[in-house]
This record gives sequence, structure tokens and C-alpha cells, in this order.
Amino acid sequence: MASLQNSPSLHRTLLLNSFPQRHSHVHASPTFSCCTRRPSSFLVQASSTAASSSEDRPGRRQMLAVGLVFPSVSLLSQNSVSFAAETKKGFLPVLDKKDGYTFVYPFGWQEVAIEGQDKVFKDVIEPLESASVTVIPTSREDIREFGSPQEIGETLIKKVLAPPSQKTKLIEATEREVDGKAYYTIEFVAKAPNYTRHALSTITIGNGKFYTLTTGANERRWEKMKDKLHTVVESFTVFNA
Repeated sequence: MASLQNSPSLHRTLLLNSFPQRHSHVHASPTFSCCTRRPSSFLVQASSTAASSSEDRPGRRQMLAVGLVFPSVSLLSQNSVSFAAETKKGFLPVLDKKDGYTFVYPFGWQEVAIEGQDKVFKDVIEPLESASVTVIPTSREDIREFGSPQEIGETLIKKVLAPPSQKTKLIEATEREVDGKAYYTIEFVAKAPNYTRHALSTITIGNGKFYTLTTGANERRWEKMKDKLHTVVESFTVFNA
């Protein structure tokens, strides 16, 4: 059965200590201390049956998706009319006023509760298709204080976003700017013995917090899902909370 592995205290202590030290006027955040426990993972851990043998079953997917419409209504009710109107067809919006962020996720994904993660949505049939958000405090004010997209990307996938047992590869690391705020987007693959996950993460800093949204899919479904997953990460924005 698929699950998401995460340790909130570990993610808090490991994440920013993993980054290269920048020798400048910017001082390291005292919020994060050393930790000997194993790094957390946003990757979905799935059995060989769940990760490799499930096929597209449109009829079942549609029925399950319809059943999830009503639980999702509460999410829509939290949003402004303008935000809901901007949501792309086939996606549902999330607005977290407390932590100050928004994004969209594909219609049919179900919200699940995972310790240490602020929000998690996953596909009800394909266990490797999910989106998770983690929010931790930081004294830094800009993601660029930690280094370039390439530097942070390499560090994150090796020490935070994938278990040590998985072989990872950074494919691309880019920067985008929204309303003057920098966001890094990281594309990578993580290989387990019985599956390979192709993933995207976007990270930024705002409101005294370090935000990470990670989404992905089984490598065999990447070509089919990549446009949707890019929509998810590109929709993630932080506002003043």
C-alpha cells in the first residue's frame, strides 16, 4: 500500500543545513540545527504492484473523481471568486490563508493527511501521482540566499526529497519570478528497485517560511502527466499572510 514518508522535525532540522554555505553578509538561520536522523522524503513509496501494474481505467477514475467533488467543495468555498475563475479546466484550487499560499491540483486527486506536511493530494488509482506542500520557519528572506537553482536542486534531491536508498538525477533547475518573489523549480528522477518516479519541486521563501511543493508521477506515465504536473508547480504562489 502506498504511503508518504516524512518526519517533520527532521525536515525542519535537515533541510536548510543541507545547503551549501554562502560566504557573504547573510548569516545562517539559527532555526535549523544538526540532526542525525535520516532525511525525510516527499516521494510516494509504493509496492511493486501498486507502482507498476495499475493501468488507466477511465470508467473507474471518473466514478471516483465524481465522488470526490463534494469533499472538495469546502476548498472552493475558501477561495475568492477571482481565484476560482482563474483555475484551469480539470484542476481544483487550494487557498491556505493561514500559511499564505495557493496552487491547483488535478481533478480527481484526493486529500490525505500526512504527518509533517501541510497539504497532500494524491491520485486514487496511481499511487505515485501526488502533490505535497511542506512549510517550515526560516529567518532568510529570499531563496537565492541559499545559492543557485542548480546548487539547491542537487542538495535537495540527494538529502531531502528522496531516500538515501534511491538513485537520483537532477534533470533541470530553473528560476521564475512572480510579483518580485523568486521561485526555484527542480525536475528530477528517483529510482527505487521496482519503480522510477519523475518529479517536480518548487521552492520559495516568504512570510518567514520556507515553502516546498513537490509533485510527480511514475516514469512510465510522465509523458501523459507532465503538462498537468507543470501546471501544478507553476500555479504555486505565496502571498502575505
